[in-house]
Amino acid sequence: MDRIDRWAGSARSCLVRSSVRRAMPWGLLLLTLGGSLVKEWAPLPESYLSNKRNLLNIYVVKLAWGWTLWLLLPFIGITNYYVTRNALVVLRRITSLLVGSVVWYVCTRVFLHIEDLTGSCYKSAALDVLHRQHLSRLPCLQAGGFWHGFDISGHSFLLSYCALMIVEEMAVMHNLNTSRNPRLHMVLNCLFLALSCLKVIWLFMFVTTAVYFHNFSQKLFGTLVGLLAWYATYRIWYLTPFSPGLPPQNVSLSSQKPKRSL
Repeated sequence: MDRIDRWAGSARSCLVRSSVRRAMPWGLLLLTLGGSLVKEWAPLPESYLSNKRNLLNIYVVKLAWGWTLWLLLPFIGITNYYVTRNALVVLRRITSLLVGSVVWYVCTRVFLHIEDLTGSCYKSAALDVLHRQHLSRLPCLQAGGFWHGFDISGHSFLLSYCALMIVEEMAVMHNLNTSRNPRLHMVLNCLFLALSCLKVIWLFMFVTTAVYFHNFSQKLFGTLVGLLAWYATYRIWYLTPFSPGLPPQNVSLSSQKPKRSL
């Protein structure tokens, strides 16, 4: 338990600062630019991570929203209830995950539609023989062809959006003191550490995408959509009364008086 406390304390001192939340969007843009420059001018040798079939990509990144949702749901529920002591406020805050699910679904469907509208079917990835009889992506792939269109990076979008959402929701830990409730203290520390590890994985795989996959414009568009989704929710909509609201901050659970700060 002491070791978990130390790990959680170290992660808290680094990850829940307001300066980190302010710098994160710019950092993601710089990582996109830097990774793209490496890919174009000093490409890295092929590795396990450059293979799209690597286990981390298949079972973690492609399920990124599921992993994020699975950890944020109990974290938001527990922290917001013990801060506000109000079940309705907790339900309201949990709807931010529903909003995130809608954002994820709509954006990924739009990306596929854009690729469909802008693409053509070729015999192979060499783009040498055009198959004019296949006018959309799915029939082309089913016929064994290669569809080439403007493939906006879904990884750049989703990983940036998930990382920003995790950082925003972890802000509640800034002044949270659960020392008078050992069981709650342990549960929250474990959830916080799991979210911290998940955030590191998302950033690592974001960099991997930047240096190995897609071209610069596809990654830039994906990242910008992720940043726009975060900004439209946490910086605009969630500041209004008719919204899921922002995570409560500047509170202490060592006090038994219920507080509400949204």
